[in-house]
Amino acid sequence: MPGRGTAVAIASLLCGATLAAAGCGLGPGAGVGNVDLTVTREFGAVKMNETSAEANESDTVMRFLEGEDEIETRYGGGYVKSIDGAGETERGGHPYDWFFFVDGVESPVGAAQVSLSGGERIWWDLRNWTASEHVPAVVGSFPAPFTTGWEGHEPVVAVECEGGGRACATVRAALEAEGVKVAAGVAPKDAIRVLVGPWPHIRADPAVAQMENGPAESGIYAEFEHRRGGRRLVGLDEEGEPARVFGVEAGLVAATRRFEGPPVWLVTGTSVAGVRAAAATLDAGDLRDHYAVVGEAGAVTPLPLRSGSR
Repeated sequence: MPGRGTAVAIASLLCGATLAAAGCGLGPGAGVGNVDLTVTREFGAVKMNETSAEANESDTVMRFLEGEDEIETRYGGGYVKSIDGAGETERGGHPYDWFFFVDGVESPVGAAQVSLSGGERIWWDLRNWTASEHVPAVVGSFPAPFTTGWEGHEPVVAVECEGGGRACATVRAALEAEGVKVAAGVAPKDAIRVLVGPWPHIRADPAVAQMENGPAESGIYAEFEHRRGGRRLVGLDEEGEPARVFGVEAGLVAATRRFEGPPVWLVTGTSVAGVRAAAATLDAGDLRDHYAVVGEAGAVTPLPLRSGSR
């Protein structure tokens, strides 16, 4: 008669061999809720797939993607090489790879290491990373992360009005319309911050100041260029080069993150009118699948711009 240890080993082997029939508890597990999945190319400009499906308690970002799209992986299944036939490549000397965001925040770990709990918005994008291989946060999953939180943190939101005038009320109203409760008083350190005000009023903030070192540090494809008579908002292309100068009444909505801190959103411009134009774009229709946007005279321009669009 086999010993207890041997019997356990045999039982484990039989369970693995007859998993479907025996229901040994090693399957996908119970459902945890729907997860939204978006797959795009070119900084969100080309949509490849969009779906919403229930995730199981054993799902990771990688496993969920594999269940919805045809993928190829590398490095033992921890790295996505291609999705639905679109894969890593090089064009004109520029590298293209797949990157992903969970609730509008770039994950610090691989897709196979991020577990799902339901309610997440996952965005995969195949893009040129010449100018920046690190984009800490994007606006294109709005109303996430305000409604979902980030990396397990509760969705606590603080709106910091830095000379934004009426735009501050517009931002609060846009968030509250999505069911977001904006913190009153001093917000906790893990709060998602929304800075509303002209660029000179917010540029000293450590997270915002990363913009002055270009997209390689901030992940934001825009800059506030200093010229005689003041500053002007300049949109950058996917290679990080200046591509378009916007007017004084244009405003920027972008997101970034400093180190492991919470996401920080910018609603800004070179003037109060520009800040108002930025605040007016704070809805899913204008922000969806964009890394950042410029609002001007009722029009919305996604960033980065295409090369040669000057």
